[in-house]
Amino acid sequence: MNIAIAGGTGFVGTALVDELIKAHHTVFILTRHPEKYHNQSRVHYIGWLYEGARPENALNNLDVVINLAGESLNSGRWTAKRKQKITESRLTATKEMNRILAACTHKPSVVINASAIGVYGVSDQLTFSETTESIGEDFLAQTVKLWEHEALRSKIYSNRVVLARFGLILDQQGGALPTMVLPYKLMAGGTIGRGTQWLSWIHIQDVIRGILFCIDQPKISGPVNFTSPEPTQMKPFGQMISSITHRPHWLPIPSFALKLALGEMSMLVLEGQRVQPTKLLHHHFSFSYPTLKQALTDLLT
Repeated sequence: MNIAIAGGTGFVGTALVDELIKAHHTVFILTRHPEKYHNQSRVHYIGWLYEGARPENALNNLDVVINLAGESLNSGRWTAKRKQKITESRLTATKEMNRILAACTHKPSVVINASAIGVYGVSDQLTFSETTESIGEDFLAQTVKLWEHEALRSKIYSNRVVLARFGLILDQQGGALPTMVLPYKLMAGGTIGRGTQWLSWIHIQDVIRGILFCIDQPKISGPVNFTSPEPTQMKPFGQMISSITHRPHWLPIPSFALKLALGEMSMLVLEGQRVQPTKLLHHHFSFSYPTLKQALTDLLT
């Protein structure tokens, strides 16, 4: 298949491209700086989001479109300027993707747009599935709602649209896990905040397998939660890191200290939501790492 990926050089995108190449697909990576990369037999770098760029000229025979583009939530303290950049980067990329799709004569079978479980809002008590109404009024929830609203406009140009609502993605090198493990390596690991906040996590390999699964399953559309079937709370999450790394879990990090250091961005670790991957399970997706012990053992040993 011919597959276009925006954000193909990022954390998830890099892992996804590797798997697509192994499966002998042809990949077109949309990037602001195509001159930094060398085209290969199955990977082509296409310029976009700069003046004069016309990526649609190279993208008229697409079977699948995947949009992973957006400013990292961990890119800095959430000042007003940073929040604007986080929101606008997602909306700008998604609007441009829709413009490209409108300019193409061939209709892709599916558009997969990245999203986040932050859309649901935060709660220690509720469990969220794809059919749950959002209770979120915070910055992240509102940003995701705007992002998804724009992404759903691509229904006009494709047979179906999947909103991939990512949870906390666990990987050896990218994402949040290396930062979370570091205190344990320094013998200073402990519970972050009150410890009861939920972490709805997923192993990077299950993210990639889940995306490929959604491509191949024509009945899957709309929101899809990319989380493991066994979310956990912050305290047992830390205790599992401690157990697997054989390092102590003893030095708590109080909420006020994180709020002082990170400001509003501290909600990424101090708040959470318990999310179930109901749609993936309904369609019989099999997780390679359904439990936290399996995932962390694979990543940390």
